[in-house]
Amino acid sequence: MNTPFNPVALVGRHTDERVADSMRGLARHLLRHNLTVLVDRRIASELFPEGVTRVPEEQFATRARLIIAIGGDGTLLYAARLVAMHDVPLLGVNRGRLGFLTDVSPDDMLARLDEVLGGKYAEDRRTLLEARLVRPGQEVKLTALNDVVLQKFDTGRMLDFETWIDGRYVNTHAGDGLVVATATGSTAYALSCGGPIVQPDLGVLVLAPISPHTLSDRPVVVPSTAEIEIRLIERPDTRALVTCDGAPLGELTPAHRLVIAPSSHCITLLHPPGHDYYRLLRSKLHWGRGGYDGPPGAGLRPAER
Repeated sequence: MNTPFNPVALVGRHTDERVADSMRGLARHLLRHNLTVLVDRRIASELFPEGVTRVPEEQFATRARLIIAIGGDGTLLYAARLVAMHDVPLLGVNRGRLGFLTDVSPDDMLARLDEVLGGKYAEDRRTLLEARLVRPGQEVKLTALNDVVLQKFDTGRMLDFETWIDGRYVNTHAGDGLVVATATGSTAYALSCGGPIVQPDLGVLVLAPISPHTLSDRPVVVPSTAEIEIRLIERPDTRALVTCDGAPLGELTPAHRLVIAPSSHCITLLHPPGHDYYRLLRSKLHWGRGGYDGPPGAGLRPAER
């Protein structure tokens, strides 16, 4: 097959038999198209057909032209970290639970994959956040597609912390922490904290307090260009952990600063033809009555109804 997406790398939790089965099916299908298939060299050889190329997973971003993430949204977030500094598109096959990011069904994944390989797809650019933990003489940083989370660490005590946006003081919070989510991440942790669902192409961030001590401490929506700074207030036994898409960035103390700003890099998701974000929401959140998926002609242009 003549396609720009060659080689193709497969990422998934292969110890889950459902995931492994889908990965094997995808590998066989791609090999039949005479495409190069990359898999992690740590995976046992008997799990895949002969002909796949085994390389360190860290090389996927520089060797692959497409990465297929098989699993839940956590798997796609892991794949996003692999390619955060490279312009390699991602396609998600849902073998998890909700799957807001992995939107291809395993039942029709081969047909949808053929559409993408043949150039029939929608390209979806998603913004990234960069979180920097600034310490005296040291700075560590990570990127996040969904969210950067400040949470209490190894203690039952609440956290007291300040938020600053673009150098302006906003609030002093008491609670279990704070979620700073992209529009993509608005349907993740921030949603469980009472944050709004944000259409992914909107240039905004959601700041959602985790179990705030006061009911007036509500989620706030700010421009995605904002620089957010979080400062921990000195209290006995105060310990806080910062994670980016679930991956630990490090411990925040009152002597440190957490700075969250837009990254200069983006992630590209590929969707098969007909992708509809609102249909995805209806499916995953069980909106509508009795499984009703919209009025007659839903998803059609007015002229087609």
